[in-house]
Amino acid sequence: MVAPPPPLTRPRAPGVPRGRRKDHMTDFSTLGLDGRLVDAVKAAGYTKPTPIQTQAIPLATQGRDVLGLAQTGTGKTAAFGLPLVQALLEANKRPQPKSVRALVLAPTRELANQIADTMKPYVAGTPIRVGVVVGGQSLNRQANMLSRGLDLLVATPGRLIDLMDRGAVDLGQTRFLVLDEADQMLDMGFIHALRRIAPKLGTPRQTMLFSATMPKEMESLAATYLTNPARVQVNPPGIAADKVEQEMWWVPQADKADRLKELLAENLGARSLVFARTKHGAERLMKGLVKAGFDAASIHGNKSQGQRDRALKGFREGTVTVLVATDVAARGIDVPEVAFVYNFDLPNVPENYVHRIGRTARAGRDGRAISLVAHEEAGLLRDIQKVMGTQVPVMGGEAPRGPIPKTTPNGRAGSKQGKPGGRSRGPQKGGAPKGAKPKADAPKGQPPKKPSRAKRPRVRQKAA
Repeated sequence: MVAPPPPLTRPRAPGVPRGRRKDHMTDFSTLGLDGRLVDAVKAAGYTKPTPIQTQAIPLATQGRDVLGLAQTGTGKTAAFGLPLVQALLEANKRPQPKSVRALVLAPTRELANQIADTMKPYVAGTPIRVGVVVGGQSLNRQANMLSRGLDLLVATPGRLIDLMDRGAVDLGQTRFLVLDEADQMLDMGFIHALRRIAPKLGTPRQTMLFSATMPKEMESLAATYLTNPARVQVNPPGIAADKVEQEMWWVPQADKADRLKELLAENLGARSLVFARTKHGAERLMKGLVKAGFDAASIHGNKSQGQRDRALKGFREGTVTVLVATDVAARGIDVPEVAFVYNFDLPNVPENYVHRIGRTARAGRDGRAISLVAHEEAGLLRDIQKVMGTQVPVMGGEAPRGPIPKTTPNGRAGSKQGKPGGRSRGPQKGGAPKGAKPKADAPKGQPPKKPSRAKRPRVRQKAA
């Protein structure tokens, strides 16, 4: 593992008096930002920084490594994006061909695109160039874009490695690294990609890591890639946003689709995000909603990038009012008008529940999160409530009786035989009985003999 680099040091940002409590700052001009950035933020319609921005921006502008913990929808992109742009402006350099000065890694295409779209207004009128590379798009076109060099690159780890393998990008001059939604990167197995990317980055560098939850693996990740980081935290990790009103209903699995239609009909026209556990389940549910007359679309791993972009565009514009999604595809959905989040299936990973319901109550709005819970999901519900440290109010339905089985890492109830939640390792139907001697292998170089068919006794038929 590569040793963490020494931290970048920059002078204490102007406008941040020593000893002053940062939570007293109520204007972007007090955070030590360049005047051009303050004007760009105001032009985008923002006048008051969020708590995560108030805490993180002054530290990041001083060159500190930052570990930020905050729910989705709290302004994390600006919390790391504005200091990044300021640092690039202060350096006053131009990127070399194929090089990248700052890198932001995100777990999904949608989130990467959202980050890039958020950053572009901040760099308007400056020489800073922002690019994005994600899967599902032309590698040649992305390589051509990188050939001229970029100041700021937003990427998914898999596509970045594809471009690295082709020699299309040089990270040796990258002095700034941001890992956004880092907990989801761990869940999706991107830690292996990160181990390939990190040694290629330049040193010294400033690293910022942002996450909505803080599993044990995150502590190890932070210790590996951050140097003496400043920890900023809006709410304890795993706690849902305050403005989200949560509720749940006990519903048999077979009745969930009908109950969902009833709830959607009660709030017809409201922007609603529905979460399903699997890709096939999401597609099947979406088709059922369309057949019932709802303006529904879906995004999941089986959809092409064009299909996902069109579904998200329709959802943002309001021509699609119900979007059915899986956990992975939904990361990066930033639509402030989302009024309802429905958990058609509970997530296997308890922390994903916090990410899901964080898609509503964004930008200061209120929102509701409604979960439809089958009896076999009682263990998942218990795990979610344990992570959040609170109980989700039950609005109706019949709760299961008896002890709740423990769930395994894949979210299934454990079984007595075989691997937890998996197939039994006992003898299969039609297999050899227990204790039977195994058949000897055929001599080396000779094909095994085909089993001979047992001879049946001939029965002489009588003439009619």
